[in-house]
Amino acid sequence: MSASDKIKNATEEAVGKAKESVGKMTDNERLEAEGKADQTKANLKQAGENVKDALTD
Repeated sequence: MSASDKIKNATEEAVGKAKESVGKMTDNERLEAEGKADQTKANLKQAGENVKDALTD
């Protein structure tokens, strides 16, 4: 996994956490759900990269 991929995934997860937090604070269920979805997407990408790394080692 390249460093840029790690940074992109971490950034996407952080944005998701921020959206979720803002959604909770403002009682915006759509924004909260969108934040959770962004986090899940970033975590899945990270897991895929980890598998790819494990296979190349």
